[in-house]
This record gives sequence, structure tokens and C-alpha cells, in this order.
Amino acid sequence: MLFALSNKSIFTRPAVALAVVAVTTVALTTPASAAPPHPDPLRGVAKIQVQQHARSSGLRPLERGEGEGDALEVADQAEQYAGQRSAPGDSVSAAALVAARGQAAALPLARGRASEVTGQPLDAEPAGYTDPTWSNDGAGFRTVAGRTTALAVDGNTYYQGAADGGVWKSTDRGQTWHSIWDGQNTLSIGALLVGPDHSLWVGTGESNTSSDSYLGTGVYRSTNGGRSFTRVGGDELLDHQTFRLVADGQGQVYAATNQGLYRHSLHTSNGGWTLVLKPDPNPTGSPYDTSFISDVAIRPGTGGQSVLAVLGWRNGTAYNGFYLSTTGGGPGSFQRVTPAGDIDATDIGRTTLAYAADGSRLYAIVQSPKKLLANDDTNLQGVFASASGNPAGPYTRIADSDSLGASGSALQNLAGYHVGIQSWYNQVLAVDPKNPMHAYVSLEEVFQTNDGGSTFQTASQYWNYGLTCGTAACPPATHPDQHALALTADRQVVIGNDGGTYRRPMSVTGYGSWVDLNDTVRTLQYYDAAAGRSGHGTAYWGGLQDNGTSALFPGNAKNIEPAGGDGGMVLVNPANGQQAVGEYTNLAMYRTSDGGHTFTTISPECGYYTDATACDPSARFIAPFQADIHNANHWVAAGNKVWDTVKGWNTVCATNCDWTPVHSFGTDAAGGYNIGTAVAVSGVVTYAAWVDSGANPSPSFASGIDTNYGGSWHRISSPVLPNRYIAGLTVDPANPAHVYAVYNGYSRRWIPGGGIGVLFESVDGGSTWRNITANLPDAPGDGLAIAGGKLVLGTDIGLFTADRRSPTRWSRLGVLPNVAVTNVRTQPGGNAVLAATHGRGMWTVTLG
Repeated sequence: MLFALSNKSIFTRPAVALAVVAVTTVALTTPASAAPPHPDPLRGVAKIQVQQHARSSGLRPLERGEGEGDALEVADQAEQYAGQRSAPGDSVSAAALVAARGQAAALPLARGRASEVTGQPLDAEPAGYTDPTWSNDGAGFRTVAGRTTALAVDGNTYYQGAADGGVWKSTDRGQTWHSIWDGQNTLSIGALLVGPDHSLWVGTGESNTSSDSYLGTGVYRSTNGGRSFTRVGGDELLDHQTFRLVADGQGQVYAATNQGLYRHSLHTSNGGWTLVLKPDPNPTGSPYDTSFISDVAIRPGTGGQSVLAVLGWRNGTAYNGFYLSTTGGGPGSFQRVTPAGDIDATDIGRTTLAYAADGSRLYAIVQSPKKLLANDDTNLQGVFASASGNPAGPYTRIADSDSLGASGSALQNLAGYHVGIQSWYNQVLAVDPKNPMHAYVSLEEVFQTNDGGSTFQTASQYWNYGLTCGTAACPPATHPDQHALALTADRQVVIGNDGGTYRRPMSVTGYGSWVDLNDTVRTLQYYDAAAGRSGHGTAYWGGLQDNGTSALFPGNAKNIEPAGGDGGMVLVNPANGQQAVGEYTNLAMYRTSDGGHTFTTISPECGYYTDATACDPSARFIAPFQADIHNANHWVAAGNKVWDTVKGWNTVCATNCDWTPVHSFGTDAAGGYNIGTAVAVSGVVTYAAWVDSGANPSPSFASGIDTNYGGSWHRISSPVLPNRYIAGLTVDPANPAHVYAVYNGYSRRWIPGGGIGVLFESVDGGSTWRNITANLPDAPGDGLAIAGGKLVLGTDIGLFTADRRSPTRWSRLGVLPNVAVTNVRTQPGGNAVLAATHGRGMWTVTLG
């Protein structure tokens, strides 16, 4: 779950005024107007998510940085994922990614062999894994994949686009899938279209204003079912997010993007895209006033003449609103229209449109910037219908948060977390081509009306907690957070969400009958992965975006999710893969010694550690913790403080805490907390990287490395190190004075003040450093492993290796899809590394 990109940027800091406070377990209360208590209340990680979110309203935005409920996790994670890649600026061009890919392609290839670890399905609610605090027990979840952002169908052939996993194709209605996109410059997908000539169009750049997504490199077209692709036009759509691709039936394709509405011929890839609508002149160059066209719809029956587009930036701008062309959608033909009826034209945010097949009826989901900025318990203005199909209305509100909540939603009675709380992130809409009164509305959940909106039923519930059918009797859920919808000729509805893809017959109403289509989709988004011996094999653990902590044990047919919510970093005992530490968000750590059947929460963060005078006040969304490379029971973690424990798998932290604060990063010039980004420990020596509370943009951005090498804690000062986000620290197992620092982001070529270099080395405990980037591409670094006498660097554009004795000539390990490698670790006892990728799962790479 994530967000916000801007003009000419791969990443841009989100401008979402949401507030969060430190995690505290609070009792949930039922509002006086609520329905009677349901038989199965919240439990497991769901309870933690909702309790945290319930405390967020009315708090200062500057308090973000601590744990929050699911809706705010989206914004918080987005800000931090984007910030570390664009610091010390606020944006970076997608041209930087393209250039880095070119630099990588020019490097010599190193010998290596990759094996996909996560080739099995991921079971989100495995039997027997029922920890009362962290499991998904009772949620109703099944097999999941990574975030599906786009869907298109062509008969029995389905296509799906993933957040950072590329495009996948199925020729058997979603039962089996294969990737058709691995070699492209970007795996971030925003929109798909199958044209009337059966051509497949792919819009890159995820459109959920999501900053864990890359901006795109353009729109691509295939005329042979995805065997090959050609980029459409030139660089016109470089740096863009693609919200929608739609054919007008007259030989034209429209692309709704975060920088305006474009048009191109359907029949060729040649020729540039024509910009037909960009209302906001954006004289200040704001990254948020770039004319986010959140949707475009062609009215059927008008021969392509009536084209309706919506400028729908989620926080609102003076130019947000409806724009209509009645003369075929050419440049200069659009006029702003004020929708009549129930839509508040002064409060139009992200909006999704859908016409009936005959043009007789028009539906719209409208998000409210006012509610979003007020941190309301929903930011949905409503679902509306123009009964005549007239784009100008009048519109009738056919649903709002309360009425959808009363339709069977699992969110109805959750304090501070109502239907539409993420309508700036979750919005999809589709109308039955054979019945204008039958429509699907997707937000966090999927809703269905068969009577034009007079009544709604919840078709896909958030989870099974709190429903009157009870968790034991309710049919399985799909997954929360909807992003894609497709209706097929054989009367199936296909949905895509943060857990993958599902379908069911359009004739079904109410809950259930969803077929899980995720068994062969490999789009999991890992932040981290680690391994340990288990029996005669290896156990693999990883932290996932919105799919918790996963564990894969030798001989098991499925990867499992013993702990839910968002995942983060992981720590595994190399000698015993049953022992692991996972993370929810913001240093909310939990440990297990029985392979995830039970967990003990061990977080020193305020709210988990109840001593308010000693607990840690702040931490990153994905907060760092590591084990001593020589002692699996010695752990170090970092929030605003650096924490140390030698109790290992016996560590506790609640009323009393085994974590000892050994250092504080202090505060920045604005009075905010500096917080840890990476740690490494070798015996008594610890290195800890940090970033200031503002993170970016310049000039307030600051980062650094603190260490106790030499006996006392001090801050390293070096003219060689750049002022960017430090993503990783790695210590030489043979020498604690020998340390490597991995820097995220791009150089000063792309980001003013970004300095030079990705990888740096010190052999004297950090007193002096040298830049060993050499011929590495100018791309964000994410993690470094030492294996078999080689250095292996994970970056946003793949893996690179060099001889550790003389790391001046780097080679490319071209054995993975073109995906971001978010961390890389040495495999226990072997000449191999384990790579966590953000969109293509987990891989082992054996070095040649």
C-alpha cells in the first residue's frame, strides 16, 4: 500500500496531511449508534491495526513516524520509501532510471545462477498458525500475491499488471500465469488496455499516487499477445504515471496520466503522443499541481465525440474538476464543467468514471480532499450516478461511507476507519455491459448494486472479523485494498487488489464464490529476507509489503504468512530456521522459536514498551535491526535510540524490557527525532546510520553514521560521504574496523546536493572512507553482502558484484528480472546470496 509522485520524478514526497502517534494498545469502544456486537470481534494483527488508527485523529502531522493503522500506513510508508530515493531533493526524473539501466547493460556479465525461492503460493492464513497477537487467524484470507494494479481481458486470455512485478498473462481464465515483461526498463505498471484489434497496451508507472512505485517510462504496445513490445511515441510519457488507457472506438487511444491527458493513434506505435488537456499551468513547479488526470471516459454512442476527463489530485487544487470535450477530444476542445446535483464541485479529489455500455448512465466515485486533509474517518465524498448519462449531470449520490458500511462491510463499526478511508488510494468502477443498473464499486472492499444504486451489497469483504456470519461460517474473503476491475464476456468479474487477483460469476451477490487466481503469480514485494538451517534444508523468512512476515520451510508446498499486516525487516538464526524475528511497522518487533506458531512482542517503541520515560519515541516505517555477525543472540535495533540486547530468543519487552538503550541519535534543527536507517554489529562494535526527521527535501535533509568503534559513541564526519539516505551497513566478519556503507538515491547529476557514489568503504572504523563505486551505475543502492570472496550489491536495478580485495571493477549479475533488489544477505554456509525483491519475490543467487 503506498503513494504520491510528481512532475518529472521517479519518486516524489507525498503531500498528505495525515497525523500519526506512537502505538498504544487501547480498548475499542462501540459507538452508541452501532449495530449489536458481532460474534467474532477483531483479533490478531487486525486488532493492532485498528487500535492504532483509532488514536490518530486530531494529532499533529509532525507526529508521523510512529505506528499507525492500515490506512495511514499507506501514506507513511509511501513518504519514506520515496524520500530515501529522492533525498536530499524532493524528486528525481525517471530518466535517471533509464540512464542507470543503460549503464548497467554496458557492464560485463558476471557468472552466476539464480533460483527463485518463492515459487510456491503464499498462504496468508495457514492452518495451525493462530498467534493471538500477530496472525491472520479468522481473517478469511487465502493465497495471495503482490499488489495487482491493472487488469485487461481478451476472451479467455487475462492480463494483469503489478505494482513492481511487470505484466503477467493467462490463457486459461487466470488459473495459470506467466510473466511477459521481465526484460523491460521498469516493472511498475499503471494501466492495461486490450484494443478492439486485440493489441495489448501497457501504461507504465503505477497510478495510485504511490511512492513505493516508480514513475513510468511510457506506454508500450504489443500486436502478438505480449511476445514483444514497442514503445508508443517518444519521450512524451517519460516520468508519467498512467491512471487509465481507453480506446475511443474511432481509432484513438487516450492516456490519463499524472501530467495531463494524451492521445495517440490505436493503429501504430509511431509518432508522438499529443497532449490534449493539462489545465493547471503550475507556475511554481509544484510536484502536486501537474494536472493529475485520474480518469477519462468516452461516452458510448457519440462516435468518440464526448470525452470526459477529471483532474483529481487527492489533496485538491484550484483546477480539480470535470473537463468535457464534445468535439472529439482534441487539444483546446475541453471545457471545465460544474457537475449539477449532489456532487460538491468544490471538493473533487481522485475520481473514477464508468459509463453504461449504451451511454445511458454514468457512474462516478469521488474522493474528498477536504475530508482527507481533515483526517476524517473516511475521505469518500460519495458514489454518484447521472441517470441520463449526461457528463454535466445532474448527479444523484447513490452511496456514501455510511450506506456502504451498512451493506455488509467489515469496516462498519471500526472506530476511525470507515469505508472510503483510502479512497485516495483504492478506487475502481465497472458497469455490466448488459445491464446499466448493475455496477461494481471497489474501495477497500468491493460493493455491488443490481438496481442502479438504490441498494448495495458487499461483494468482497475486508476480512471476516465482526461479520454477523461469524469467522467460522463466513465464506473466504479476498484481500483488502482494491485497484483493478475487469468484466469478461463469459460473465465473470475479475478484481485486483493488494493481495493479487480473484474472480467470480457476475450473477453472484453478497459474500463468497471468489476463485483465488494467485497460485502461479510471482509478484511478492519484499523489503527484506533472511535464511537459517532447518532440518536437512533451509528456512526462508521475509518481510512483505501488506502481506506480513512470510516463512518457507523445507519440503512445504506453500510459503506461509504466520504474521500479518505489513512486514519489514527480518532476523533469522542461521543455525536454526525455526527462530526468527519479524517486524510490523515502526520497530514493532516480534520473535518466534517455533517457526511462527507463536510470537512474543519485543518492541522497545513507546506503546509496546510501557515505560514512557524510557521507550523509543520514533522509528522508521521499516526500522532496522540486526544480529551480531558472530553471536546470534546479540541483537541491535534502531529507532531514535540504538538498542542492544544479549538475551536473543529469550528477549522480552513490555512492562520490563531486556533492550538497553546504548545511544541516541538526538534531534534535528527543527526539534524532530533523528531515526535509524541501518545498523551493523560485530562483537562490541556497532555502526548505526540515521536520517533527520524531515528526511527531505533539501536543504533540511541530513543523514549520517554513528559508531562506538574505539570505545565510545561518536558521529562520523567525512568529506567523502554524500548527504543522502544510507540504506545499508555491512561489517567485514574478519575485521570490525572494516565497514561498508550503501547509499540510496541518485547522484548530483540528477539531484542537486546528492553528491557522488553508491558504495563506500572504511578500514579504520569510519575515520576515513573511500568511494568504491567505480563503474557501478548511478542508481539507488539497497544492501551489500560478502560471499565467496566477492562483494554483492543489491540496487534498484539489480545485482552487481566485484572482488572484495580490489572492488574497482564491477560486473552485472544479470540473472534476475529487472526488479529492485531491496536487500541482499549471505546465504548460511555457502557461496551464494539471498536477494529480496520488491515485486518478484525472493531469490538465491549462486556466484560463479
